[in-house]
Amino acid sequence: MTYPIRIGVQLQPQHAEYRQIRSAVAEAEEAGVDVVFNWDHFFPLYGEPDGEHFECWTMLGAWAEATSRVEIGALVTCNSYRNPELLADMARTVDHISGGRLILGIGAGWFERDYDEYGYDFGTAGSRLADLAQALPRIRARWAKLNPAPTREIPILIGGGGERKTLRYTAEHARIWHSFGDVDTLVRKNGILDGHCADVGREPSQIERSIGVGKPPGEVADALVDAGATLFTVGVGGPDYDLGLLKEWIAWRDSRS
Repeated sequence: MTYPIRIGVQLQPQHAEYRQIRSAVAEAEEAGVDVVFNWDHFFPLYGEPDGEHFECWTMLGAWAEATSRVEIGALVTCNSYRNPELLADMARTVDHISGGRLILGIGAGWFERDYDEYGYDFGTAGSRLADLAQALPRIRARWAKLNPAPTREIPILIGGGGERKTLRYTAEHARIWHSFGDVDTLVRKNGILDGHCADVGREPSQIERSIGVGKPPGEVADALVDAGATLFTVGVGGPDYDLGLLKEWIAWRDSRS
């Protein structure tokens, strides 16, 4: 299976009023982006720690109505914050609102302040990964029971690079793997993911490879494509949501066609 080159943007829902976020979504869609992500936290990750911030899934429901073409999703949903069956139903609902444009990005969680202030058990990295392992088949099982069913097989994106567990769960459940790090990290972990695919009897080509980018395409794109990446996501923060780098990546994508 081969994948087209796609460009994503993560509009970080921090340090901005919602009207600014909504305008950034509209600008990104108009510019030709393929996927618009937010993130699943309750407080800013950088800058003023008590700055303005908005909740992930409420926003995705609004984006489903406000957009018409782009795929939408979280990069990534924290598994710890919602019962898996509830999350499955939320995803199915946003899938319908959007006309089949939702990606369910999910990870084990890591930001301790979210847990402490919202009353979740932070546990350990191992316990959070174990919870994710239990949640993924429950989410897929709930989708099979819901009426109406999802409009399509909702793509699961797993973000993270843990070599023994996260990449194993990716091989078992995901359609997209989102990597963090440089090209050498991508190459090495791609090989590990391929090995897990072999262990579970799955073709590695069934999993699209995604990576976050913070440099112009002229500096990194060719090497990342050679390493197997096809979905490239630019992170942009508020309040201004400068999409200049994103538009460079969109132009690079278009120059290849």
